[in-house]
Amino acid sequence: MRMRSRHHPERHRTGRIAWLRAAVLGANDGIVSTASLVLGVAAAHATHTGILVAGLAGLVAGAMSMAAGEYVSVHSQADSEQAELQKEQHELHTDSEGEHKELAAIYVGRGLDPVLASQVAVQLMAHDALDAHARDELGITEALRARPLQAALASASSFAIGAALPLLVTLLAPTSLDIALVFAISLVFLALLGGMAARVGGASVAIGALRVAFWGALAMAITAGVGTLLGHVG
Repeated sequence: MRMRSRHHPERHRTGRIAWLRAAVLGANDGIVSTASLVLGVAAAHATHTGILVAGLAGLVAGAMSMAAGEYVSVHSQADSEQAELQKEQHELHTDSEGEHKELAAIYVGRGLDPVLASQVAVQLMAHDALDAHARDELGITEALRARPLQAALASASSFAIGAALPLLVTLLAPTSLDIALVFAISLVFLALLGGMAARVGGASVAIGALRVAFWGALAMAITAGVGTLLGHVG
């Protein structure tokens, strides 16, 4: 009895790297920076309203900063990619034979027989010459293309979501327990975020959770210490 071959698309993590990086960095920064700000202001003996105002201001400023920074950074990458593609397009128009030899040499370097490599280069260039050179010569693929607006929106929204978590705790927690609860619950959020990111990326969940939680705890502790010191000085 012959088995039927079933075609199924394989799912790889490579296509998720760009948005995952922006989302994880945004949420992590949102939790750490806002929780640290709230703890620092609270340790300086500010009023509950003052703490919330400072935290909300930090959320808005941080989200805008993340969006602008990510947009500028990724847009620079996109500009570089576009410049390389335009250069490659010009070379294809002016020296098609040289570009064919260049592509064939790449395939030979990957293990193909020279004759087969030349045939593959001819067929791929006949199908889409620029795409073949972008992928195999420049390393630019559709899945990994720089998308500035997408990266900016992902960073801003994930930062705002992350920052909202310690703010919500501050809003609902009793005044006498707000410092302890913000620290503890933010630490839990950070550990969950680190573990989730590690799982999606195929890394160790425990190590990812511990790493993110450790550095988040250190940042919050230092900021709270500074706030305490300034509160005593004032």
